[in-house]
Amino acid sequence: MKAAPFDYLRASSLDEAIEALAETPDARVLAGGQSLVPLLNLRQVRPPLVVDINRLDGLSFLHKENGRLEIGALTRHRVVETSAVVHSEVPLLAEALGYVGHVAIRNRGTIGGSLAHADPAAELPAVMVALDAEFRVHGPEGERLITARDFFLGPHRTALGPGELLTRISVPSHRGGSAVEELSRRSRDLALVAVFATVTMSGGVCETARIAIAGAAPTPIRATAAEESLTGRALTADAIAAAADLAAGATDPPGDLHAPADYRREMVAVLTRRAITRAKEGA
Repeated sequence: MKAAPFDYLRASSLDEAIEALAETPDARVLAGGQSLVPLLNLRQVRPPLVVDINRLDGLSFLHKENGRLEIGALTRHRVVETSAVVHSEVPLLAEALGYVGHVAIRNRGTIGGSLAHADPAAELPAVMVALDAEFRVHGPEGERLITARDFFLGPHRTALGPGELLTRISVPSHRGGSAVEELSRRSRDLALVAVFATVTMSGGVCETARIAIAGAAPTPIRATAAEESLTGRALTADAIAAAADLAAGATDPPGDLHAPADYRREMVAVLTRRAITRAKEGA
C-alpha cells in the first residue's frame, strides 16, 4: 500500500515550517521519517500536508553547556548513541538508544522525531522523564520550555500546540550508576515493558534514585514512590524488592495479544529489581 495523496513542503526556515503547520493543523512533520513513513504507507495517517524540516539550519547539534547536554531535535539517534560526551555525561541515554530499532533506523531517526511521536512503549520518552529533561518548543507565539513530565499527554499525544515544533532537548548531566532493562518479543522490537533507572550513592546509602517505565501506561511513568522508598537507605535486596513492587503498583499497563496487563505489571517489578541492582553496582 502507498500513502494517500498529500501536499509536500520542504521548509527553508523555521519560520516557514511553523507558519505552514499553523495554517494546516492536520499537517505532519517529516524529520527522520522512521515513524511517519510507515504510517503514511499503511494509510493510518492521511495528512493534507507534510512539512519536511531536514534542511533547517541549527536543529542538528550535540554539546555540553552549563552542566547539561544540549541536543538539537534533528540530531540523529546514532550520533547521540556513539557520542563520547553522552557516554560520559548521560550514560543512561547512551544505553537506551541501543534499544531503539536497528542501526539502519538509528542512522536516520531523529531525537526530536521520536519524542514528538510519543509512543508510550518507546525508549526515549521514558528516558527523558527519568532524567528531568526540558524541551524547547517554537511556535507562532514564540518559544517556550516544557518539562518532559508535562510533554507527554497520551499515546501519540503531546503538549505541542498548533504550529509548534520541538527544536531542542536539554538533559542534565548524570554520572551515577544507571541501567536499562527491557522486555520485547524480538530483539529491537518496541518494548512490552522497559525500566530506566539511575542511582547515586554515598557511604553505602542511596542519595538519589530515578525510575521511569515505558510500555506500562498511556504515557511514560515516573515511579516517584519507589524512588522515595530508596532515598536515604542502603540498597539491600529487600529494599530493592520493595521499591520494585511500588513501581509495579504505579503502572496501568494495557493488555493485548502480545501480553496481558497482569504479566506486564509483573515484569515491571522484575525489570525494576534488575535495573536498580545494576545501577547500584555502577554507582
